[in-house]
Amino acid sequence: MAAKKILILTASIGSGHIKAAEAVAEELVRQQPGAEITTVDFMARSTSFWHWLTKKIYLEMLNFVPNLYDVFYQLSSSETGGSCGKNMFALFMLPVFNRLQAKYQPDCVICTHPFPAGTVSLWKERHHSKLPLSVVMTDYSLHPMWLCKGVDNYFMATEDMRQGMIAQGFAAETLHAEGIPISADVQGLPIKDELRKMLGIALEKRVILLMGGGLGLGGIERTLQELEKIKQSLVLLVVAGRNEQLQQQAEDFALGSHHTIRTWGYTNEVKRLMGAADLLITKPGALTISEAFALGTPMLLHDPIPGPETENAVYATRHGAAVWLHPGEKLAAAVEEIFRGDSLSTMQEQALKRARPLASKKIVKIILSAAGF
Repeated sequence: MAAKKILILTASIGSGHIKAAEAVAEELVRQQPGAEITTVDFMARSTSFWHWLTKKIYLEMLNFVPNLYDVFYQLSSSETGGSCGKNMFALFMLPVFNRLQAKYQPDCVICTHPFPAGTVSLWKERHHSKLPLSVVMTDYSLHPMWLCKGVDNYFMATEDMRQGMIAQGFAAETLHAEGIPISADVQGLPIKDELRKMLGIALEKRVILLMGGGLGLGGIERTLQELEKIKQSLVLLVVAGRNEQLQQQAEDFALGSHHTIRTWGYTNEVKRLMGAADLLITKPGALTISEAFALGTPMLLHDPIPGPETENAVYATRHGAAVWLHPGEKLAAAVEEIFRGDSLSTMQEQALKRARPLASKKIVKIILSAAGF
């Protein structure tokens, strides 16, 4: 019997969609070891120059005109705007999926970003195809850009999202609130004290992890300046992502700081660093939040990208696992407040209550069963 072919489509807009795809792929290897599993970045230059250019424009928009993205997000949240946006991107990207489908001839497609999801949905409609399509949402809120025809199974973060889709007429049996997929590596990590020993960090120190996602966004340099106001000596772990300039700025800052500052660029060590930290200061990306939940790491969230990251911040703070630092509030004071009393232990407990460490395993099991593998 020929090996089953599974195509995972994701998008390198931030690291969350990619990390979700990686988590699903890892679990597919465990559950379907004989399958041919291919992951394609729908927005990579090697996939399509025009897709890549669209991504570049998007990132420039976030850097220079973040409010413009907020307008786009709100417009696409309406039924009319969302439908127009989906159709526009799907038509634009359809030729690329035509090529990918002909090349890989998949028996099953899994999408972790709304652009390829909408494109495959349109392809299925035009070809009257029954190609199994699963969509794995990577946010803690619903948005019309994710919602398409012809999707056999949707996977979302929360039961509230599932109920919201049922209210919009989606078939309940196709909707699965299993959480956002994260790597199974999170479950196998040593305890905090062991991680600190491995990283050479004193057990008695307060440790803060600073992250801005895979793109190195989120004002880390400004955060370091604020943390310098805290008299207590801290260990600051800085992950700058692919932003080499930011990493250099953090290393330069460390030379004159009374804190111990260690830096990383884009790294696979994030889970270990997160597990060793008392507090995570970050932008509220959904995958980052999901990993912090699983590790029981309290969060101080700041500078969300308008739209889904704002909703992610609302979710984490509403459930007591995070503090959201709003414009005008002092970061140093917020950190000192979190470190007083039993705030850290309470936030840790609430984070663990939201954890869905088995999401990848459950998602893949449902996908394989539905596809008849």
